[in-house]
Amino acid sequence: MLEWLLAPLQYAFMVRGMLAAVIVGIISAILGTYIVLRGMAFFGDALAHAVLPGVAVGYLVGDGASGPVFWWAMATALLSAFGISAVSRSARLKQDTAIGIIFAGMFALGVALISMVRNYTADLTHFLFGDVLGVSSQDLLLTVIFGVLILLVIIAFYKEFLVISFDPTLAATLRMPIRRLEYLLIGLIAMSIVVSLQTVGVTLMVAMLITPAATASLLTRRLSHMMLIAAALAVFSGVTGLYLSYYMNIASGAAIVLTCTLLFAIVWGITSLLRRRGKTEDHARL
Repeated sequence: MLEWLLAPLQYAFMVRGMLAAVIVGIISAILGTYIVLRGMAFFGDALAHAVLPGVAVGYLVGDGASGPVFWWAMATALLSAFGISAVSRSARLKQDTAIGIIFAGMFALGVALISMVRNYTADLTHFLFGDVLGVSSQDLLLTVIFGVLILLVIIAFYKEFLVISFDPTLAATLRMPIRRLEYLLIGLIAMSIVVSLQTVGVTLMVAMLITPAATASLLTRRLSHMMLIAAALAVFSGVTGLYLSYYMNIASGAAIVLTCTLLFAIVWGITSLLRRRGKTEDHARL
């Protein structure tokens, strides 16, 4: 058993990939709790796909290098996030309408730009579906830097984010800068999506944001506990997914997401069974 666990770790790319999966899992899960609580799942999905033009431009400018792709994707994610918020406010549209407009436009632009790249199917597939085993030392460094930055901001504004997520009326009464805090939270979500880009890719990113947090929400209602449980589930899914990828020869991003989904199904099944049993006992007492 020990040999089975240690065998993949003899390769440097596996160690880098595992570290990246752990960091990305923690960041995505913690921010995902806010997304789940605020009902922003569609926003996260749209933003994950809206970075595609930045990925394409970065690839074209940097001739395939990961550095330019990262920075162009970051700029596109922030632009899309703030654009959705600005359109929904200034045009008096509901947020889901603004999300649909920006999401469709940016994704179409990304597809158009990718179609200009020769052999794009082979070269850009890992940005769509993830390639955690291809994480370089530079990619890992950027992931660590932005991961620590995101966590520090969340810790610094934990109480403020808590209030605007659970009780916006109280936040307004306390004269908190709600709009600025929402922009900050949206910016953090955009940054986390770009940081997670190479781990699970554009297509599967929303699962890392939503599934661990949704699983944790079935187990507790306290935000701090939800964050810790979601982070633990995401880390477990990342490590387990990489082992499955190594031994079963399947895509690493898909393996991580499938592990997350399986954990959700198990927890949902157990909690549903316990609720039904509790209701049955209550009826029996009556």
